[in-house]
Amino acid sequence: MKKSTPPRSSSVRNDYRCSIEKNQTGKYCVRIRVLYPRHAWTLAVFFLASSFDRAMKKLEESLHFLQRNEEKLWFWGVDRAEDMGFSAEFLKEASLHLDRRNEFPRKAANLSVEPERDVPAFVLGPIRRGFAEAVEFARVQPAGD
Repeated sequence: MKKSTPPRSSSVRNDYRCSIEKNQTGKYCVRIRVLYPRHAWTLAVFFLASSFDRAMKKLEESLHFLQRNEEKLWFWGVDRAEDMGFSAEFLKEASLHLDRRNEFPRKAANLSVEPERDVPAFVLGPIRRGFAEAVEFARVQPAGD
């Protein structure tokens, strides 16, 4: 019997930073900043959701979208930077918006995934718990803190 060798994993990984906060209208604002090392560029996006559960479902969908469309996003976002309007329209199809804010919240979840691979569902469990704790902590904090 011949043993099969496990597939080699790539050392190149897309790095995601994700954060969640509740805005003044009570919606959940989820921000995602992804570093695509193959093209050495960063993309920052955000979306709004009306409930925590919807935010988590949309986060999973967004991560899959960002993973599957890395080449298109890079082509229209960097290689064709003069046409950022198209890039924004492409993101809008996935209900994402370009995040032009420079600062990113200190409390963020980090995630690394090989390019063009789906984000495994089990990886999102700890992120969901961390976000739930962050939102709950922010909710119980006095307004002056």
